[in-house]
Amino acid sequence: MEVLGFDLGPIVPFILIGFLAQMVDGALGMAFGVITNTLMVGLLGVPPALASQRVHLVECFTTATSGISHLLHGNIDKRLFFRLLIPGVIGGLVGSYLLTAVDGDVIKPFVLIYLAAIGVWLLVRGLLYPPKLREAKHVAPLGLVGGFLDSAGGGGWGPVVTSNLLVQGAEPRKVVGTVNSVEFFLTLTISASFAFHMGISHIAGPTLGLIVGGIAAAPFGAMAAKHFSPKLMLVLVGVALSATSAYGIWTAWG
Repeated sequence: MEVLGFDLGPIVPFILIGFLAQMVDGALGMAFGVITNTLMVGLLGVPPALASQRVHLVECFTTATSGISHLLHGNIDKRLFFRLLIPGVIGGLVGSYLLTAVDGDVIKPFVLIYLAAIGVWLLVRGLLYPPKLREAKHVAPLGLVGGFLDSAGGGGWGPVVTSNLLVQGAEPRKVVGTVNSVEFFLTLTISASFAFHMGISHIAGPTLGLIVGGIAAAPFGAMAAKHFSPKLMLVLVGVALSATSAYGIWTAWG
């Protein structure tokens, strides 16, 4: 497949992966990193370290597009946005600074067990009880922990922050839109802190495919988040969180 003289064949699988992952992430507020890493490593044979580098860089573009899309659809809670922003960025900087002293791979399985339990709880809550919306209270500590885990552990902002805000009773579509929007600033901060060591040599080829697919899917994910009912979103987030966390536990300890 050629476009303007360029052979797109080798990057088509990456475009599809980026599109699928961003559709889920944009609609549910989590799982872009998990899905892209899983498919690249498991199906395409990409080395884990290289897959992780690509995902982090790609998220700078996909989260920007997703944030703008959520803004246009009215999915952002401005007060919640600023309550998450500064603690999240601080947590991300601390995580990147302490990365050499704290082994994220050791912490990650325990975090995944916690998230799997939260996922099951959200699923049951969505199936059995009509959701009662309340304002989230414990926001700053949540942003700090989410930012730290995302940086030091290679992911976790969406699953940790989105799921816990939903547990507190916040409105699902506003949670998803706000968390996605704040993630752009978090990802940009973390990427900048690692840029000197990682470089930007992976911007071409497969990384470009992930960016194209992710940007193309972002408006559709935001549209889905706007039109899903709170009850349905709780069920979908519960399923996505439980499944991805269980897979992470299996790969870490299996």
